[in-house]
Amino acid sequence: MRIPDGRECPYYYAGYHRRAADKATCRLLEGQPDAQRWTPALCATCSVPDIRRANGCTTLILRLHIGGSGWRFWKGKRVHVHAECTRSQTPVANPYVGCGLCHENYTFVVAPEPDKDKSAD
Repeated sequence: MRIPDGRECPYYYAGYHRRAADKATCRLLEGQPDAQRWTPALCATCSVPDIRRANGCTTLILRLHIGGSGWRFWKGKRVHVHAECTRSQTPVANPYVGCGLCHENYTFVVAPEPDKDKSAD
């Protein structure tokens, strides 16, 4: 479903039938204490839609935390994303790329081009 800033997020849900527009929820925060502090305006600072668009790994687990920006108190609340891989059982430093175990780099070997002199015979 589209979040308020126009990006597509698989975890955002808003009921748009008759006065249900105020019942927007983030399904990544269900059952967490931060769910009470979440508002649809926080979707603008969330990187989950971009991560899911860049990395479609099924073993990547995303967790959200709503917090401040440290000493930058004028920025207000922000959404912080923590990623973990269930296959490698490690935290993922760059969730846009992944853990490195699930998506290994492939090396392609290209055969040399045939000689044109030999093909003319």
